Amino acid sequence: MKLRKVTAASAAVLALAVTATACGSDDKDSGGSSGGGKTITVGIKFDQPGIGQKTPQGYAGFDVDVATYVAKKLGYKADQIEWKESKSADRETMLQRGDVDFIAASYSINPEREKKVDFAGPYLLAHQDVLLRADDTKIKSPADLNKAKLCSVTGSTSAQNVKDKLAPNANLQKYPTYSACLSGLQNGAIDALTTDDSILAGYASQDQFKGKFKLGGLKMTNENYGIGVKKGSDLKAKINKALEDMVADGSWDAAVKKNFGPANYKSEPAPKIGDVKS
Repeated sequence: MKLRKVTAASAAVLALAVTATACGSDDKDSGGSSGGGKTITVGIKFDQPGIGQKTPQGYAGFDVDVATYVAKKLGYKADQIEWKESKSADRETMLQRGDVDFIAASYSINPEREKKVDFAGPYLLAHQDVLLRADDTKIKSPADLNKAKLCSVTGSTSAQNVKDKLAPNANLQKYPTYSACLSGLQNGAIDALTTDDSILAGYASQDQFKGKFKLGGLKMTNENYGIGVKKGSDLKAKINKALEDMVADGSWDAAVKKNFGPANYKSEPAPKIGDVKS
């Protein structure tokens, strides 16, 4: 009888231990596929070739390469990254809610956003530019966009900024997507497409468009891409160190060439951490 009591007590202890272990498995850092099971959630664009794009083969683009490098420096392997789509209008909310650990999604640093989130970086200095047909010789300055058919993607402010500040007589043509603008540019329905030069270079680098377009090189604005983190997060300092390492070991230059090279994109040198150009 005494032996049975001991056995029952031991079974109870064992059951309690198993239950405690099972409860612990809900922790975010215990569900990955390798390296102890930890994971990190990163926000990127899913629809910007050369920047951040979801493809049948996985995820690709400059921001993806930067984020993968940063995650590695933070202790995460590539298969421990959970990629989450971060649309422009959702980025601050995603960080504030904790949906992602950080966001690298052509995320320009500006004072309004800095009230809501923190930024590491910048890691790329882009400029608003125009994409032209490769044989275009007419558009050499913002003033040349007057009376030109300028593509405006629905929901974007880039083309309106050109019309308001640089070329008031530009003829805005509204298209639903950048891909539609590219088709219009190719067939002559529009004369120019405008947004960040890095984004334009990514689109122009797609296989079906190689050699058909060129960047105007107008540098109409400065766009300082940063990595967004939750306000007050200690990740900011760690990510800044990772970005410095990426530049120092040549990985940054390699990522620029890999993702933007086919469009003959002449990027600015890697910016210094905290140096936000106005």
